[in-house]
Amino acid sequence: MEVLGNERVRNHSLCRTTPHKHIKLTKNRIILLLLILPLFAMVFIFSYVPLFGWAYAFVDYQPGIPIFKQQFVGLEYFKLLFTGGTDFFNALKNTLVLNFLSLITSPIPIAFAILISEVKSKRFAKGVQTITSLPNFLSWILVYSICFGLLSSDSGVFNKILMNLHLISQPTNILVNEGAAWYFQTILAIIKGTGWNAIVYLAAISGIDQELYNAADVDGAGRWAKIVHVTIPGVLPTFFIMLLLQVSSVLSAGFEQFYVFQNSMTVDKLEVLDTFVYKMGIRNNQYSYGVALGMFSSVVSIIILFATNHLAKKATGNSLM
Repeated sequence: MEVLGNERVRNHSLCRTTPHKHIKLTKNRIILLLLILPLFAMVFIFSYVPLFGWAYAFVDYQPGIPIFKQQFVGLEYFKLLFTGGTDFFNALKNTLVLNFLSLITSPIPIAFAILISEVKSKRFAKGVQTITSLPNFLSWILVYSICFGLLSSDSGVFNKILMNLHLISQPTNILVNEGAAWYFQTILAIIKGTGWNAIVYLAAISGIDQELYNAADVDGAGRWAKIVHVTIPGVLPTFFIMLLLQVSSVLSAGFEQFYVFQNSMTVDKLEVLDTFVYKMGIRNNQYSYGVALGMFSSVVSIIILFATNHLAKKATGNSLM
């Protein structure tokens, strides 16, 4: 007992006399701090300064008048979101459906990354990875031009081939097919983004401990068994993080893709919240209404992100925050 008491006294005096180590601002650390300051400034300017524009959602904005002299209307434009007609609810429905289809197809890049990692020829695997990543760098304007050249009813290459082969009697144009609009846009998004999104999962696969594969070989596991019991569990944490990021933007289906592919036949299916905000706020000069709609989308997305993050942490132990 006496020995233990002396040990406690010694540890207590040691902790009391040990000085707290302060971080010294050396020349190298100051240089690194100065290098990162432009990044913080850019994030602040482009991500936080625009939040001051949310004030326009609470006033009846008139161009040319300072914000503090605008007529305050409170939550009037937020009430208008739910009482102003069916256009908002139609855009909300299309956004949710398209994001739901995107969530369903989110495992496709994982499967593609696993297939590439299983290829024996590394040169061939890198070639496939490079080729499939290139569509990500094509603008949606160029993607639409390619689709129009291939699928249009007047001069589409596919229609001409099918007509010459007598497989169809009349040309068809999927670009104006309202019933297939959701699924066609989902397929285009898969083609455009699968190769690029697979890069993240390829990095996760390369980070899996090789001793796990060696242990699986000792146990007599085949290629399929190693994929199921080693590779897939190794990439699941990365998948959950990517899924959380995707869920956080559930009310933002994208602007360029759906604005470009909209026409008089498909506008009812491809009018999403982002294009609706643009049309109401910029084209129709209803700035306050557009700001309120964008604010509603942002706040709901943040709530969904935190709720999904909490559920993921409770269920799997993996979370983003």
